[in-house]
Amino acid sequence: MFGYFKRRKRERYLAGNPIPDSLWQRVINLPLFIGLTDYEHNRLRQHAAWFLHEKTITAVGGLALTDEMRVLLAAQASLPILHLGFDAYDDWHEVILYPGQFVSRDRYTDRSGLVHEYEQVLAGQARSDGPVLLSWMDVNESPWLDGWNVVIHEFAHKLDMRSGEANGCPPLHKGMSYEAWKRAFSRAYDDLVMRADQDHYSPIDLYAAENPAECFAVFSEYFFETPHAIADHYPAVYAQLCAFYKQDPLARLPRVRYRPAFEPVSFGPVVPTPAPGVWL
Repeated sequence: MFGYFKRRKRERYLAGNPIPDSLWQRVINLPLFIGLTDYEHNRLRQHAAWFLHEKTITAVGGLALTDEMRVLLAAQASLPILHLGFDAYDDWHEVILYPGQFVSRDRYTDRSGLVHEYEQVLAGQARSDGPVLLSWMDVNESPWLDGWNVVIHEFAHKLDMRSGEANGCPPLHKGMSYEAWKRAFSRAYDDLVMRADQDHYSPIDLYAAENPAECFAVFSEYFFETPHAIADHYPAVYAQLCAFYKQDPLARLPRVRYRPAFEPVSFGPVVPTPAPGVWL
């Protein structure tokens, strides 16, 4: 019964508060959204409108936030949950948006109980205590089919965290196999760790070799931007991502050049780095 009233409330809000046509068209024509059907366009528009209603977007550092900026962020954030439902992001409430890359000061406790403090310059960070932190400069440069998308990366972490912590395995849907997920991702992860250790070419950004959580987030970026890079080299991972996101970007996106394997990245770590081969 609660679900019924929640759905009706959402439907009433969306019917009366659509994203304006002119604003939506400026966003939906970006390369990231190539090939979506009319049904998917409409569904993404509704997801983005509900995202903007439900999430607080807090601009800091003197950033002047416009409606177009808000919609661009919401559309990218909503693409991964296009077929997962409105409630996939319902366990957190705020996005903090910086003008550019920002300094994050964090701490973590290692397995021996020692507390480590560190700071780093980041383009984005999904925090386990709630908010997602993003650099607007990087959000604006994300929807270009180059395999790099800070919004998708950080929101993949949020989906991963629905299992309790970011460990590279979000809660899977009915009919999916945790064993098959673990087998596909652990083999890909071990291969990426080997490539990083031996300075070998990699079709996937080697930030994915940091730990299983980053592996899932980086693969999610490529899935929605350059899916051929995954399907060509890690087809079992691609199949798992299709089942999880309930999408097949290969069917709608053109083949584009892979992102250079050693391009620097500046995402925030969400868990300490485990030993190679450790998954879940």
